[in-house]
Amino acid sequence: MTSEDSIRRGGREAQRRRTRKAILAAAVQLSADGATPSIDEIAAAADVSRRTIYTYFPALDHLLIDATARALNEPPVEEALADPALADDPAGRVDALIRTLLAHSPQSLPLGRRLIRLTVDPPASDTRDPATPIRGHRRVEWLEQACQPLRNTLSEQSFQRLISALTIIVGWEAQIALRDVRGLDPQAEQEAVTWAARVLVEAAIKENDANTARGSAD
Repeated sequence: MTSEDSIRRGGREAQRRRTRKAILAAAVQLSADGATPSIDEIAAAADVSRRTIYTYFPALDHLLIDATARALNEPPVEEALADPALADDPAGRVDALIRTLLAHSPQSLPLGRRLIRLTVDPPASDTRDPATPIRGHRRVEWLEQACQPLRNTLSEQSFQRLISALTIIVGWEAQIALRDVRGLDPQAEQEAVTWAARVLVEAAIKENDANTARGSAD
C-alpha cells in the first residue's frame, strides 16, 4: 500500500468515525427525555439516511445499546485522558483508561453482554462488509488516544499492533472472560487487566528502543 493509499484509507476511516459519532449523538439526544426514538427520527437528527444508519447498526436495539454505553462511558473517559499529568505517559494513560472503564462496569457490562449477543449473531438482514468491525469503535479510539505519546516513536505497524493487542485485554470481552472463566472479583480483575496492559506498552517501547539501537549501530 502506497502512502497515498494510506492517506485515502485514513480519510475514509475518519469520515466513517464522524458519521458513526453523529448517529450515536443523535440517538443519545433523542433518548434524553426517556422516549425510544425511531430510526427515522435518529436519521433526521443526524442528517443521514436510514440506509446509512443500517450500514453501521443493523438493528435499532444495537444502536440504542451502543448509544447508552457511549453516554455512560464517554464523559469520564475523556476527562481521565485529558489529565495533564499523564500527557507524556502512555502506560499511565492506558492505566487511567482501564480504571475508568472498570469503575463504570456495574452499569456498562450488562449493556456489553447484550451488545455482544446482538453482534455475535447478527440478523440475516445485515449486509455490512464482513471486514468492517461491528463493535468496539470507541475502545479503539480511546486506546489510540491513550497511546498518542507513542505515535511519533513507534512505527505505524508497531503502533497498530500495540492497539490490536490492547484491544484483546481492554473491554467487555476481557471482563467477561475474567469473571465467567476465572471467577475474579472486581479488584483482582483490575489488577490483571492493568498489569497486562502495562506489560504490552512497556514491551512495545522496549522493542522500539532495541530496534533504534541496532539501527544506530549499523
